[in-house]
Amino acid sequence: MNISGDKRTDTVFYSAKIDEKVIGRWSMFFSHRPVLLEQTISSLDIKPDGVYLDGTAGGGGHSAEILKRLRIGRLICVDQDPDAIKTLHERFDGYENVTVVQSNFSEIKSILSDLGIKSLDGVLLDIGVSSHQLDTAERGFSYHSDAPLDMRMSQSGVTAAELVNNLQFNELVHILSAYGEEKFAKNIARAIERARNVKHIETTLELAEIVKSAYPPAKRHDKHPARKTFQALRIAVNGELDRLSKGLDEAFDVLKAGGRLSVITFHSLEDRMVKQRMAKWCEGCTCPKDFPICVCGNKPKAELVFKKPVEADENEQEENPRSRSAKLRCCKKL
Repeated sequence: MNISGDKRTDTVFYSAKIDEKVIGRWSMFFSHRPVLLEQTISSLDIKPDGVYLDGTAGGGGHSAEILKRLRIGRLICVDQDPDAIKTLHERFDGYENVTVVQSNFSEIKSILSDLGIKSLDGVLLDIGVSSHQLDTAERGFSYHSDAPLDMRMSQSGVTAAELVNNLQFNELVHILSAYGEEKFAKNIARAIERARNVKHIETTLELAEIVKSAYPPAKRHDKHPARKTFQALRIAVNGELDRLSKGLDEAFDVLKAGGRLSVITFHSLEDRMVKQRMAKWCEGCTCPKDFPICVCGNKPKAELVFKKPVEADENEQEENPRSRSAKLRCCKKL
């Protein structure tokens, strides 16, 4: 079964005309509380005439703040979720300098090519599942509500139920270990095998109970036992790490000199990848320290805007629990 996530999401474009009254409109259809809003917008150092891309626009919270700072600049809002696209189209209807694109941010180069844009002044990526996706039970992301075991951000492709019911034992163990960093991956995979031999696993609560049964009793009350399993399956279903890797490279490639890439992550796997990729771009000479002169010729391609990731303060964490695990990293292209 192919779970690489390499299949390109179909790209759909929406454009709008200017209407200054629309910026404050909020859609009840796709509620979204932007995390680290002020810090993220500040990190982008927005130019009034710049061209910016929000690669995970969701409900448009970050996008709206970018748009407020543009005068003759342009904003491209990208999301793979059809629900988000409806909301973004509704929210930014009336703006000629906003284009809404249904696609995955890993296809930034293709998106810009289709729009006739060569380079960007800034890119924002807010990685992971959105508040709307978590709060909409029928999307199957949450282990708190009973719903079909889906987890597809684009609402197309292989579902979590298909993975759970069809993957071999070793494949399940790999996903749970690699994407969920789950210590009890083998126990859970065995429990899934036993359960699916009786009947197909179809709902979120079915799976959550199976995972709970596989956990040592002493560990069942620390945090929800299914948390890491659901994370791992979501990443596998959506090919998130592959797409993040490709998206980071494409985003950096299309930045202008002085352009900025800001990335918000919510778990260690994502943050580690972003940290390492930015460190690689910032790396200069790799010659041994005892060499009198540089012979490698390597020069840094970027510089970090923050040496350490920016995290939410106590007030934001209290108001928006989702922000507790959020980390913002930003680099500037040289």
